[in-house]
Amino acid sequence: MFGLGWPEVIVISVVAILIFGPKKIPELGSTFGKTLRSFKEGVSQPDDDQDGLDDE
Repeated sequence: MFGLGWPEVIVISVVAILIFGPKKIPELGSTFGKTLRSFKEGVSQPDDDQDGLDDE
């Protein structure tokens, strides 16, 4: 997983809980997931706007 071992993942999780609090973590995860999903959809869709740029 991105070159991280279990000890690093645990440390990052503990720091995140200390910073954001246990109630805020699921909300942040949901927001992050929605952002990634919309980014993937935007990247996978072809750009129709660039077709007219080559007419110059």
